[in-house]
Amino acid sequence: MARIIDRQKAIELRQQGKTYSEIKNALGFSKSTLSDWLSDYPLSKEQVNLIAKEAIKNRSLGIEKTIITKRIKWKKRLDSTYEKEKKRWKALSLKELELAGLFLYWGEGKKNLRSSLAINNTDPQVVKFALHWMIRALKVPKNKVKVELHLYSDMDVEKEISFWAKVLGIPKTQFYKPYIKTSTRIAINQKGFGHGTCGVIVNDVRLKEKVIMGIKAIVDVYSPNDK
Repeated sequence: MARIIDRQKAIELRQQGKTYSEIKNALGFSKSTLSDWLSDYPLSKEQVNLIAKEAIKNRSLGIEKTIITKRIKWKKRLDSTYEKEKKRWKALSLKELELAGLFLYWGEGKKNLRSSLAINNTDPQVVKFALHWMIRALKVPKNKVKVELHLYSDMDVEKEISFWAKVLGIPKTQFYKPYIKTSTRIAINQKGFGHGTCGVIVNDVRLKEKVIMGIKAIVDVYSPNDK
């Protein structure tokens, strides 16, 4: 917990426009640690220009400019790769979509055969894909999908229900009563998602069996025991 609090302090100083060197001097952490914690919090060009006016020859400014230059090049490379991959995967067949969902379920889904078909995650994009998979590939009517949230005690419950209802396009009437954890939101800051955990659920035993047996079949066919 102490490490999470330290990281939060570093982020707050970064959001105030502090450089790596200033945060290092204030908190005593190495620049490699700060680089890991603050990779998603670069100084804006306005903040860099403000520092430049105050200290043109400041070494810490040079570090920030180097970081920004590298980030711009990295972002351009990622954007180019994204556009190429988007063209490759723009039109998945239903079989390909079903396969992608099975692998997602293998990693994130509830496996017990006697339980509901359910995928839980903190990332809205993962949950949205899981819902799309259930509706398109598994042919589950959207009004048959239930939603369950695991939230933290310091969260605004109604606000979070509204957030997930909008993200998923599912009415609140299909939400179960949220489970509220006694811990606070600070415990999840490190993960980068502040809306708790969301689960999309289908109460269909036969469909659950089909999914689990489908995963098992793929494993048996493509991961045979070496002899």
